Parts: sequence; C-alpha cells; structure tokens
Amino acid sequence: MIWIANLVVALVAALHVYFLILEMFLWTRPLGLKTFRNSIEKATDSAVLAANQGLYNGFLAAGLVWGLIHGTPDFAFQIKTFFLLCMIVAGIYGAATVSRRILYVQAAPAALALILLWLA
Repeated sequence: MIWIANLVVALVAALHVYFLILEMFLWTRPLGLKTFRNSIEKATDSAVLAANQGLYNGFLAAGLVWGLIHGTPDFAFQIKTFFLLCMIVAGIYGAATVSRRILYVQAAPAALALILLWLA
C-alpha cells in the first residue's frame, strides 16, 4: 500500500513542478494565458508575482521529493505529511480567493495523497 501512496505523492510533486513551469516560464505564453484565462496585458502586469508563486510551488514539490527519498520511514512520513498539508491549505486559500478550480487541481490531489499516505 505504501508504494501506491508514494506513487500518488510523486504525481502530486510532478503536478507542482508543472505549476512551477507554467507560472515561472509560460505565464505570458499561449499555454499560460489559456491555462490561467489571462489576457496578455494582465499576464504581463502580474508576471513577477506569478514567478514568485511558481517558485513556491517548486519548493513544495522539492519537499515531497525529499520525503520520498529520505531513508528514515518515520521521518519521511512526517515530511510528506507536512508538505501535503501545505498544498491543501494553499489550495483551499486559492479556491477561496482566486478560483474554485484550484480546490480541484491543487488541494484535492494533495488530500488524496495524504489519505493514501495515512492509510498505508
């Protein structure tokens, strides 16, 4: 069961790396504009903020990777739990302040991973 939980944790980490790429490098490009439903003007004005946001998503992904590769199972569990909880809180906040989609794209996958982790 732990391998299933770790697989989902890895997928959540990969999702946050994708968020990093979208927010840091593709924000003003066609894929970023379409994904975030922005105009080029709005995206250009907010590009620095989006890059900062992307960097934070990268840190969250790095935390999950750290938890996945850590050699002490109990500590690895704590690391993964902490970073998944951070993602859930960020997703709930984003859903409340920006778009309900964030709840489904960010918080829900992290919550699923956390549930599987706790069941394992």
